[in-house]
Amino acid sequence: EKADSLIGAYTGAGTIFGVTGGVMEAAVRTAYFVTNKKELGPVEFEPVRGMEGVKSAEVDLGGTKVRIAVVHQIKNVDAVVEQIRADLAAGKEPTWHFIEVMACRGGCIGGGGQPYGVTDEVRAARTKALYTDDEKCEFRQSHNNPEIAAIYKDFLGEPLGHKSHELLHTSYVELEQYK
Repeated sequence: EKADSLIGAYTGAGTIFGVTGGVMEAAVRTAYFVTNKKELGPVEFEPVRGMEGVKSAEVDLGGTKVRIAVVHQIKNVDAVVEQIRADLAAGKEPTWHFIEVMACRGGCIGGGGQPYGVTDEVRAARTKALYTDDEKCEFRQSHNNPEIAAIYKDFLGEPLGHKSHELLHTSYVELEQYK
């Protein structure tokens, strides 16, 4: 019998979580598959890549156009929040449906927890390394990870199904102390 995996399989989608836009790109890869019943091709979702403080794109998820934004560095969040407030005040649908926010410039690859000071050159090298690892991974989309597929098959049922929703999703509840 084959031994259990010590650490577990990972995907390129998991690798790119460390860079700004990576969480969104990973989510888009799987959301596209779930809604369109086919893989996103190519899997690289270029509109969310790069060092611009706010990046926007639109993706077709099963016939629904979903507007997304990727924001890094907290100083850039205010413009996004103000745009949403202005949209709502005008009675309009918000500019974006799905937003990724990373506090640090470039994402976690440039965060305060890094052992050395980080320059844009270091961020660029780390970003390139993560995308290179993603490109070399056998599985590049989260939903293609065999261990995740087994969890759904043996326990959770289908993605977005009742059990997976009940166990994996959460919702916002306003706490009195933060009003």
